[in-house]
Amino acid sequence: MKTISTAGGTLYHLAATELGDATQWIRIAQLNNLSDPVLQGLVTLHIPAPDPSKTGGLPVMAS
Repeated sequence: MKTISTAGGTLYHLAATELGDATQWIRIAQLNNLSDPVLQGLVTLHIPAPDPSKTGGLPVMAS
């Protein structure tokens, strides 16, 4: 886990940049007790370690 500071933006963008998957924004939200993916002002966030097996809380469909 790491900590970053950001001014505005969205958790979608942070998840795509930091975790390689925008759908994992919910992991960042849960870790930081946030419900809104839109960030306002300067915020400091904890970022979980990348985990390719996580899909943002959505069930993975087998193909």
